[in-house]
Amino acid sequence: MEIGPGKGAITRGLLHGAGELDAVELDRDLIQPLQKSCASFGELRIHNADALTFDFCSLTGDKEALRLVGNLPYNISTPILFHLLDQARCVQDMHFMLQKEVVDRMAAGPGSKTYGRLSVMLQERCEVTPLFDIAPDAFKPAPKVNSSFVCLVPFQSPRFDIEDEGMFGKVVAQAFSQRRKTLRNTLKGYLDAPGMEGIGIDPGLRAENLGVGDFVRIANLACKRGSLA
Repeated sequence: MEIGPGKGAITRGLLHGAGELDAVELDRDLIQPLQKSCASFGELRIHNADALTFDFCSLTGDKEALRLVGNLPYNISTPILFHLLDQARCVQDMHFMLQKEVVDRMAAGPGSKTYGRLSVMLQERCEVTPLFDIAPDAFKPAPKVNSSFVCLVPFQSPRFDIEDEGMFGKVVAQAFSQRRKTLRNTLKGYLDAPGMEGIGIDPGLRAENLGVGDFVRIANLACKRGSLA
């Protein structure tokens, strides 16, 4: 499944290798030229839809899980990634070209200045592996940013026992909403300082110092106790 095939620069190579391919393309004007240019390479099924709302799991049925690939639009790459997380159950793996800065954030670990909400939410559900960087001069016209190719593989079984995915997402978002403040301040509406200390987390730390499992423990306890806000 290709996201955003555009004029088919990647599509033709994928079709040649796989023989068949689904693609989701928002621009109606690109569909007929794309079908024509790819006709001799294999079976191409184009879905004229917005990738931000498309139901990817609807394509699987009893088939094998999807393998997603694409040069994602850099301005909406994060919303697309979050949308795909919600459908990770039907995805085998994802290979995307993105702005290097985004890939760095996706793969960052605790303690890094690039570590944030995107890092935690993706790493809770997927193995994130940056593969290689791509210089601006590989494109015409050349963009003003560097790009990277990244692989994401959803875990077949959950890494963590999360009581409520919604609560987990809220806790992570709130913790990183004011990076310079401590957890005692940013999460006071979800869990108080004694509660954090009770699960071995220093409330004087900042969000960037916590691992994914730490956020899970906070969210699970907050879920059991109910929001303090």
